Amino acid sequence: MIKTRTPQRDFEGMEARRKRAARLFTKGATQADVARELEVSRQSVSRWYEAWSQGGVRALKGAGRAGRRPLLDSADLAAVERALRRGPRASGFATDIWTLPRITELIATLTGVSYHPGHVWRIMGQLGWSPQRPARRAAERNDDAIDEWVATRWPKVKKTPDAEARGWSSRTNPASR
Repeated sequence: MIKTRTPQRDFEGMEARRKRAARLFTKGATQADVARELEVSRQSVSRWYEAWSQGGVRALKGAGRAGRRPLLDSADLAAVERALRRGPRASGFATDIWTLPRITELIATLTGVSYHPGHVWRIMGQLGWSPQRPARRAAERNDDAIDEWVATRWPKVKKTPDAEARGWSSRTNPASR
């Protein structure tokens, strides 16, 4: 299922507000009255009045969507999602883990559109996918080796100064009295 983002602005509502302003201008309302009535800035009403006086209601029509058009259409997104659901091995990868670079490669292969891996997470969110953690631990994990490393090696490489290095001594340390 493809989920689309809701628009950040109500373009139809903004156009309806401008058309309402045009009706008020036609009735002879002042720009200040229109600004108060529609609860918008006087600067906006001034721009609308200028456009209306030069081109009528047609001049107040919306410009359409804002921002750059998406590079992938709904058919492309559907194809990407189908490939993702088949799994990484079906797309020629050696393991069963989807990573952003792999998904980037998949999108480029399927659609010809090249994204930076750091931007692919937005597409994944649009498709309803989210980052996941492995359900199980690695088979190669050695808990005894980890415990030994934490007990012996970690204290040697840990970057915290000891009390003497911070300027404390038994004579100046109030806690040691």
